Amino acid sequence: MSFGKYYYHKEKSVREAKKRQHVVQLKEIKMGPHTDDHDYHFKKKNAIKFLEQQNKVKFTIRFKGRQITHKELGFEVLERLVEDLKDYAEVDAPPKSEMRTISMIMVPRKDIDDKNKTTEKNSE
Repeated sequence: MSFGKYYYHKEKSVREAKKRQHVVQLKEIKMGPHTDDHDYHFKKKNAIKFLEQQNKVKFTIRFKGRQITHKELGFEVLERLVEDLKDYAEVDAPPKSEMRTISMIMVPRKDIDDKNKTTEKNSE
């Protein structure tokens, strides 16, 4: 086999592998410490959609004005998110306070695709 032919097949296999791979993106969802229930559920639903697409999700709690004196409210919102999304994601970076924000990163669970397939079969 000539070197040119070998090189061509090697490049072709690299292109095929690149076609099938999924680039993980970091999606950010911002909310406040006093986010209402409807808005919370709406943002949680978007987070589930991002996690099902195998993307990481960064939750950011922003404090305005004197809200910063009650950081525990922000941590409670993030704990509630962890509890609600435990079937879809696990915590990659625990809640961390920086200036006027608290942020946390969650990654999709490995078995999330299996759950999606079983729910699709049950709905049919």
